[in-house]
Amino acid sequence: MPSSSPLRVVFMGTPDFAVPALQAILHSSHKVVCVYTQPPRGKGRGQTVQKSPVHEAAEAAGVEVRHPLSFKKDLAAQADFAALGADIAVVAAYGLILPQAVLDAPRFGCINIHASLLPRWRGASPIQRAVWAGDKESGVTIMQMEAGLDTGPMIEKGVVHLPPETTAQTLHDDLARMGGAMILPVLDRLAMQGFVASEKQDDSQSTYAPMLTKDDGRVDWTQPAEAIDRQIRALNPWPGVWTMAGEKRLKIIEASLSQEGASAAPGTVLDRAGHIACGGGTVLRLDVVQPENGKRMDAAAAINGQHIRPGVLLA
Repeated sequence: MPSSSPLRVVFMGTPDFAVPALQAILHSSHKVVCVYTQPPRGKGRGQTVQKSPVHEAAEAAGVEVRHPLSFKKDLAAQADFAALGADIAVVAAYGLILPQAVLDAPRFGCINIHASLLPRWRGASPIQRAVWAGDKESGVTIMQMEAGLDTGPMIEKGVVHLPPETTAQTLHDDLARMGGAMILPVLDRLAMQGFVASEKQDDSQSTYAPMLTKDDGRVDWTQPAEAIDRQIRALNPWPGVWTMAGEKRLKIIEASLSQEGASAAPGTVLDRAGHIACGGGTVLRLDVVQPENGKRMDAAAAINGQHIRPGVLLA
């Protein structure tokens, strides 16, 4: 029977992206009975063990936190999850595959806050792929989860338009806020009606956003400057964009498009202002770089410090 009673919610998420949604539910009439997140892990050069942003937010709110290493291999974790008697599980960038037994355990199943306009960019890196591909819009899809990777029916969509200067970080922040704003109306409808309408995805329109690796950050200077600019805006801060300057790696933090043209070989440092020849005769200007084992600096400082030199070929 439809009911307006508050829902018993299990929240499953890990990074900063998931925190606004968790906070929204914590401050609603619905009850977060448990939070699942990735285990604390070592970070940084000192490998200091740190709890995830979701872990810290849940602890601050006095909510029980669990962090199993796996659900697929841990039948006890599956049983503990089912024993919570949840009405719904809300998942946002959790990072673990949920087997069918977990998907089916809550009364209304599991719903996911996904950072793309499905079926475009199913997978682990939808925000970065949207920026890298030069998409004109992105958004959040709230979907009912099923066994396939981001293939479930869509409940709600929110759209944002991407200006040319969009970075992965700015889009991440916009979509995190959007996810937090979108989840409560869905939960409220579910509590009132006992169901939420959904729409099947068109699988023929799907694209895949695989997990990023450090190798994705290497610049191919034969690409047009516009494509390299998108790569830089998409992959900072992680995995970062880089090129080889001689025997040393040079990270590229920020760059900008130039209206100048160049006939030099792609990758050639053209001048002391940090202009680099790219594919198709286009030019990109390096604005902020970080030499290997060095600090961030502007291109002029990098050239003055002999980290790069006019005439040298970056590779």
